[in-house]
Amino acid sequence: MLDTSPWYVRTRLKTRQLLLVVALAEEGNIHRAAAALNMTQPAASKLLRELEDMLGAVLFERMPRGMRPTLYGDALIRHARAVLGSLDQAQEELSALKAGRLGHVAVGAITSPGVRVLPAAVAAVKRTHANLRVSVEIDASNVLLEHLAQDKLDVVLGRLSAEHDKLQLRYEPLAGEPVCAVVRPGHPMLVAAQDKARPIALADIARATWVVPPVGSVLRHRFELMFQRASLAPPSNVVETPALLFITRVLEQSDMIAVLTEDVARYYAAHGMVAILPVPMDCQMDDFGIITRADGLLTPAASVMIEALRQVSADIYGTHGREPGGR
Repeated sequence: MLDTSPWYVRTRLKTRQLLLVVALAEEGNIHRAAAALNMTQPAASKLLRELEDMLGAVLFERMPRGMRPTLYGDALIRHARAVLGSLDQAQEELSALKAGRLGHVAVGAITSPGVRVLPAAVAAVKRTHANLRVSVEIDASNVLLEHLAQDKLDVVLGRLSAEHDKLQLRYEPLAGEPVCAVVRPGHPMLVAAQDKARPIALADIARATWVVPPVGSVLRHRFELMFQRASLAPPSNVVETPALLFITRVLEQSDMIAVLTEDVARYYAAHGMVAILPVPMDCQMDDFGIITRADGLLTPAASVMIEALRQVSADIYGTHGREPGGR
C-alpha cells in the first residue's frame, strides 16, 4: 500500500503537478493543458501518471475527446487552486514588502460596524500606512462569509449563526446591536413626545405604518416578537425593504416609522436625515465581531487592519466592547 501521509505527499509533490491538474480542469484536454504550461504532451502525461501513482488514485477519466476529473480529481483540483492562489498571494506580499508597502487587505462589514467602526479604522490605517491598499465591501454576513471562504476577503466584521462552521472560522466578539425606531425630523409623534417630555409607549405606535426588514430576516423576527411579548399584535401595515437609501427617502416623504440598528440610526440622525423616536425597543440583534479563516495565516496588512478595528471598537464601545445584548 502506498504511503499517502502528509509528509510523503509534501516531500514528493511538485508545483508543476498542481499547475497541470488545474490546467487539465480548465482545458479538459491533455494537449491543450500541456501547451498552456509550455510543455510537451508526453511530459504532461508522465507528470500526471507520477502524481496518480504517488496518490494511489485515478484523478482524471480518459475520454475519447478529452479528460474528465474523477471524484478524487475534483478534490485535488480544489486544493491545488487554493495552494497556487496562496503562492500568488505570497509573491504579491513579498513584492509589496520589498517595495516598502504592506500590500493589500480586503475587509467586509455588515452595515452597523460598516458605518461606525470600519471608516475610522480605515482612516487610522491609512494615516500610518499610506501605501497599504484597502478594499471595502458592505453586505449581509452570509454573503461576506462566503467571500471570506473564497479568499475574496481577508477580514469580516459580521455575525456568526448556527449554520456557520465555527471550526473553520476565528471569531472575536466586539459589540451587540441595539435597535431603535426612526422617523423624519418634525414627525407629529416626535413633536408630541417632546411637548409631553415623556417616552412614547409601544402601544401608541403599533398601528402606525412601519418600514421593516423582509420576512425571514433576524431583525424582522425579533421586531415582531417584541410586540408579542408586550401582548400586542405585530404591525400589519408595513413596507418591507432592506434598502437604507429607500428607507431614508420614504421617511422624508411620509409619517412612516422605520426600525434600524442603533449605529445606523445614529449615523443618519447625525446628518439630519432621520430622528430617533423616544420609544423603548426591546429588540436586540446578536453581537458582531472580527471573523477570519482558521485555516490561513493573516497577512501583515490584515494584522494591521484587525488591530485598528480592535482599537476603534474599544474607543467606541468601551475597553471590552459594548456588551453583547446591551448598550
